[in-house]
Amino acid sequence: MKLEMICTGEEVLAGQIVDTNAAWFANALMEKGIECQRRITVGDRLEDLVAVFKERSHEADIIMVNGGLGPTSDDLSTEAMALAMGVPLVENKEWRTKLEDWFSRNSRVMAKSNLKQTLLPESAIMIDNPVGTACGFAVKLNRAWLFFTPGVPFEFKRMVTEQFIPFLEEKFTASSSVALKKLLTLGNGESALEDKLSAISLPEGVTLGYRSYMPYIEIKLFARGPRAIATLPEVESDIKQLLGNAIVAENVTTLDEAIHNKLLNSGLSLSVAESCTGGMITSGLIAFAGSSTYLHQGLVTYSNEAKVKVLGVKPQTLDDYGAVSIATVEEMARGARNILDSDYALATSGIAGPEGGSDEKPVGTVAIALATKYGVHSQMLKLPSRSRALVRTLSTAVAYDMLRRELLDEAVIVDYSSFSRFSK
Repeated sequence: MKLEMICTGEEVLAGQIVDTNAAWFANALMEKGIECQRRITVGDRLEDLVAVFKERSHEADIIMVNGGLGPTSDDLSTEAMALAMGVPLVENKEWRTKLEDWFSRNSRVMAKSNLKQTLLPESAIMIDNPVGTACGFAVKLNRAWLFFTPGVPFEFKRMVTEQFIPFLEEKFTASSSVALKKLLTLGNGESALEDKLSAISLPEGVTLGYRSYMPYIEIKLFARGPRAIATLPEVESDIKQLLGNAIVAENVTTLDEAIHNKLLNSGLSLSVAESCTGGMITSGLIAFAGSSTYLHQGLVTYSNEAKVKVLGVKPQTLDDYGAVSIATVEEMARGARNILDSDYALATSGIAGPEGGSDEKPVGTVAIALATKYGVHSQMLKLPSRSRALVRTLSTAVAYDMLRRELLDEAVIVDYSSFSRFSK
């Protein structure tokens, strides 16, 4: 089965908005072992849309078409598909009834332009949109099924999950079973990982890939067919042996998700005191539902005064060692934990740049501490030649990793090959 995607919209083509739908779609299908083999972006021009629909219908088996189903004059996907098929547009009475009911339920007057959204190419299969005014539809042209969805992300994602994937599974039978294993790594460059893993001889049907999205690099093991799937545990074991501490999670995309999964319903609690990370540690966790069961508080104590008055850092400590120091960050972590007697507390303080560094503590110097009921673990990182955003992102990830290792009863402080630590 050959799957492709056509994304429409002048604003997408011109780079005025980032096409998050395409990235989400490819990843969602990959999770099911289905690879998207081509993606094309087309502007809001009728002749271009007609041409690309005709061209790709000879090459693909199924095509996801995203966007261009709205009520305005620049929404042209439906008209273009009818022209490509050489059929008229006809009103879909079922969708008109649903549309009128939707406006009535919401006490709104339906504009005449919305009637455009009831018109579909003759013979098209109407696809329900449970959360929007534009229905989708599916048509067969030449070799391909073309499946049309609105561009609004929350509508698109719901329709992919509830309509497109079942449609695909109904129309196409996979040639073989597939399995995907994802290993999340931190602190190693892609080339370094490749060098280490080149020693592994992959069984037939197993492929290895990389996805870099700082500060992480994800290793993907993709197995096709029962024999290849049976070899995955052994291949995974070999990779873990070669990479050691570089692997920080499995089958999640970020460490905040891994931490959330471990703390949720655990009965444990966490407080956070942040300076250079400015709330990133806390924000990453509260993105997940249920984080209130373990997260006591997130404090952004950016100034020295806040560190002293809120967290109880000693003024003498700041005078003797500075805000970016092991001594200060350990007192920050203890202070945050003590406020509500949390089981754990994370604290960060650093020089994210681009200014503020010195010969002794250059830009990219970050101190991180984890306080427990039994003591404090701390380290000071050197993250030179990195942007302000990346220094903060890396610091957040390392803080998560320290907590993750503590929760697993592993060594909290480990070496990362792509950056180093100051000695205490």
